[in-house]
Amino acid sequence: MKQVAVVTGAARGIGAASAARLAAEGAAVAILDLDETACAATAAEIAEAGGKAIGVGCDVTDERQVLDAFTRIAAELGAPAILVNNAGVLRDNLLFKMSAEDWDTVMGVHLRGTFLCCKAAQKYMVEQRYGRIVNTSSVSALGNRGQANYAAAKAGIQGLTRTLAMELGPFGITVNAVAPGFVATEMTARTAERMGVTAAELQAKTAAITPLRRVGRPADIAGVVAFLAGPDSAFVTGQTLYVDGGRRL
Repeated sequence: MKQVAVVTGAARGIGAASAARLAAEGAAVAILDLDETACAATAAEIAEAGGKAIGVGCDVTDERQVLDAFTRIAAELGAPAILVNNAGVLRDNLLFKMSAEDWDTVMGVHLRGTFLCCKAAQKYMVEQRYGRIVNTSSVSALGNRGQANYAAAKAGIQGLTRTLAMELGPFGITVNAVAPGFVATEMTARTAERMGVTAAELQAKTAAITPLRRVGRPADIAGVVAFLAGPDSAFVTGQTLYVDGGRRL
């Protein structure tokens, strides 16, 4: 029987790559994103490669929608055994320009969304006495100019991860986090636009100060997610693994 994996924010970028990698390793994958139609392309690619996936529209900040989404997934695919919390947004600005709405939006999607999805998933995992939860933090958790909201949320995810590892460990559930560095995605392309440079220029500048002399790709993160979601990480829990090419900031 296939394990069932839920990946949030999986219509594109790191989430889509993680969903595809988990499907390639044998999981049936539920692709969650705000717009269900946006999940179709990722689901189709997985199906074309011989995997199984469904798209599910869900606002991860809405508790009712999260509960309904997990109920639907359990009915259509089976009880979730893997959860990858990847949904995220940016509302970058310096503190004196940042609105309370920008703060609340980022904290809501990253922290509240991760909390709600973990709470919904653990019910099924506890019943199975098995589970893998992988949360997405960031190198920005260490601090990054113009990202007070994002940095605080990503640091909070690390604390949440460690705490849930303690609470859920007795039920055979591991909880870890992956903290990407700069990864070439639509999100970082928007960051470049905000900075007044092209995506290619920002990538080149970042690569030049990264020990591995390149920026990350979604597949780089997906490989680590797959490890933390798989059998080889059975005795790893409560950890945050930085995947940044050697560059912290």
